[in-house]
Amino acid sequence: MNDVKCLRKGCVIISGGTRGLGLELVKFCLDNGWPVVTFARKSTKEIEFLLEKFSSNLFFKTLDITNYDEIKKLVKEATERYKIIYGLVNNAAIGQDNLLTHTSDDVIHNIISINLEAQIILTKYVIRQMILNGNGGRILFISSIAGIRGYSGLTVYSASKGALNSFVRSLAHEIGERGILVNAIAPGFFSSEMSMVLTSEQMEIIRRRTPTQKLITPSDIIPLFDLLMFKEINITGQIFCVDGGASI
Repeated sequence: MNDVKCLRKGCVIISGGTRGLGLELVKFCLDNGWPVVTFARKSTKEIEFLLEKFSSNLFFKTLDITNYDEIKKLVKEATERYKIIYGLVNNAAIGQDNLLTHTSDDVIHNIISINLEAQIILTKYVIRQMILNGNGGRILFISSIAGIRGYSGLTVYSASKGALNSFVRSLAHEIGERGILVNAIAPGFFSSEMSMVLTSEQMEIIRRRTPTQKLITPSDIIPLFDLLMFKEINITGQIFCVDGGASI
């Protein structure tokens, strides 16, 4: 394991960091002195505010995660700007709320492209830089309990997250000796752009069925994120479920 001084170098790339959980992760990193590179299809007032406040420690680009030439260019720009890429958070994703028989081929392709294929390709380019740096690093995926248990109407979304969980386990084996730790956090349902497809009644049913009787918020995820991304640990290849017990 690298020493603390090595761990405190470099930037963190966070996909989909303009809103929701991604934005909260960006804020946490910046507040704790970590330079952040983030991107999304559109900018937001929140990210514009952070760009003014953390002008030297935040780099933002508008781009589509499925544009692989631009993703490769972003990783190069992050390396040129901050020299070392310490961490990657694969957070960008799109949701689904439709029976498979009613889901168009284009929507199926889009979900798999964004939630799985694009994240694998982004990770590939980041790993190349981490290996060149020789300082190890951390890779974290934001998965979902939908990748662990079944939910009607989320078949394709669940497939993308379940495949991502398998990718995490295999990748951890592949690059562990390089000092790169790979893990995933699988949140339960919480108020976000993806859960907006659910009605308030559906969200209330989910809350009542949760052992803690509470839906997840980003504040429930931040402590685990801090541990897996920044602390000295010997943990890799794990999928950590944060759902108030909803999946048990």
